[in-house]
Amino acid sequence: MSTPNPPSGARPTRPVLQQNFSSSSFIHDHQQYKPSVPYNQTIGNVLENAEEPSLPVFTRNANPISPDPKRVTDSGIIHSIFHHQEGLLPLGTPKLVATIFYKASDPIHLHPHPDSFTHVPGDKLPHPMVPVGSAPTVDMDKIPREPPVIESLPTPYQRMATSHRCLDRHDQPRVVEVTFAPPPNPDYLTFSDLRKHESIWRFEREWNVEVVLQKESVFRRHKRLVVFDMDSTLIQNEVIDEIAKFIGVEAQVSEITARAMNGELDFSESLKERVSLLKGVPADVFEKLKSVITISPGAKDLCKALKRLGCKLAVLSGGFQPLAEWLAGELGIDYAHANHLEIDPTSQTLTGRLVDSYPIIDANQKRALLYSIAADHKIDISQTVSVGDGANDLLMLHAAGLGVAWRAKSKVQLEAPTRLNGESLVDVLYLIGMTQEEVEELIV
Repeated sequence: MSTPNPPSGARPTRPVLQQNFSSSSFIHDHQQYKPSVPYNQTIGNVLENAEEPSLPVFTRNANPISPDPKRVTDSGIIHSIFHHQEGLLPLGTPKLVATIFYKASDPIHLHPHPDSFTHVPGDKLPHPMVPVGSAPTVDMDKIPREPPVIESLPTPYQRMATSHRCLDRHDQPRVVEVTFAPPPNPDYLTFSDLRKHESIWRFEREWNVEVVLQKESVFRRHKRLVVFDMDSTLIQNEVIDEIAKFIGVEAQVSEITARAMNGELDFSESLKERVSLLKGVPADVFEKLKSVITISPGAKDLCKALKRLGCKLAVLSGGFQPLAEWLAGELGIDYAHANHLEIDPTSQTLTGRLVDSYPIIDANQKRALLYSIAADHKIDISQTVSVGDGANDLLMLHAAGLGVAWRAKSKVQLEAPTRLNGESLVDVLYLIGMTQEEVEELIV
């Protein structure tokens, strides 16, 4: 008797796999993803049970369907949305490296680290705040954003590969290095414009991070010459302001210093003006200042690590030679170049003038010294690093293979190729690909 047809329009009943035929694991229910069930039946078993009806017995984890060896592979499958023939990116494809520093010591979120909270749709960031010294104004609408957002231009499609490393720790890292390739087409967006792009700035604010972009190469990771500014970089003081305290002209000198370091005044002329206010200061003032000078956090460890890596070090300062030489001895620095104050041999006091036979260490002279020291040691400029905070450091920051504006003045933060506002100068080592474990091995 034939089975009656189902009523018109009714959906036929779908077969259901009963519980005793399935397991709690989808993978286990598919035989091709696990070894087959052992089958140990012998001829003796067959003869003994010949009179018993042969009923199929299925265990909970068994699958009666044998795997198809022509269609199943054990391993090595790579899931991709691309065709197999496209393969990996060609050898020699340019790469960019973004070193990302979480600013956990200065959180803007409820939690000090982005990985420690779950984002809830609708959450809003706190009211935008501009970090002190990172921009010439605290008015968000007046902050220059270069280049303009270029949303109207078509973005040519290209396959991209990315990877990342946690440089300090894997659990809630503070420093992460992200490598991606290829970079944007320079006809569409140049590397210098990418560094200053508004999207980078927004990403930094949203995630409370700082991003340092570099072109990946062997020279990024192997530096041979590192030059530093002194005042407010290797040390936390402005030496000329400290000298001014001895004769009560600190306020006048400090005001000129601040304007000069922010690029509002010509450095050489402002230096001469400030030095003139120091007339009559005892020449032994530099000995007294040594107990006042505070070396910046991480400076000693950074210099020690760089020396163990074989780097040449130099301090190029708009300050004064006696303290630059003393600091070089303290930190193991090879070269010290700074300004020379004229001393009255009779009274042993400062005359308020600079020694004419020595050049003023201004922006141009710092850049020239960078090139000169590199040439003397046959060091390619791409293997150099410069670190500074003032407007008179900008030329050497742009000239070096890696120029880092360290806790810099507003103008410098905006114009320097890279900037960092961390707590320790050791962070510079992360920019050349060092891990925390490697850093500790170098400074032990």
